[in-house]
Amino acid sequence: MHRKDREVTELAQIEEILEKGKVVHLGMIDGNFPYIVPLNYGYQWQNEQLILFMHGAKAGRKFDVIAHNPNVFIEITADVEAIDGGDNPCKYSTAFGSLMGEGQAYIVTDSQEKIRAMECLMKIQTNSNFEFDEKMVGRVQVIKVIIQNYSAKRHEK
Repeated sequence: MHRKDREVTELAQIEEILEKGKVVHLGMIDGNFPYIVPLNYGYQWQNEQLILFMHGAKAGRKFDVIAHNPNVFIEITADVEAIDGGDNPCKYSTAFGSLMGEGQAYIVTDSQEKIRAMECLMKIQTNSNFEFDEKMVGRVQVIKVIIQNYSAKRHEK
């Protein structure tokens, strides 16, 4: 990380970014080109490892790409706000919190895991608890990303 003064290492601050971000940009490699798609997400920690869950229609490009290459990169940004530089254009900046990481993506096929993933996703997105059943999760595809490496940073206003 180039700007060590902006590095975030405290779990509470990392979770704040995850709670406020709401959209993850999922980066994949489709043949010779990158392919990035914005998705809503849920997250959880399993044995101190960050796990993200995303969902989508039963078929689509992202699922085809993951099937060929499960290596992904994620980016989440929160609390984006302009910093006014007044009369000096070089003093303008942007406040933000961000988390970036690399990992492996998997298509979740177990209906009980899909239910837990969708409940997790909805809790993060709405701060409400919802119950899902097998019929409901049968209509969607769920992606599970196990993050191997991540870094977070924050630029305060």
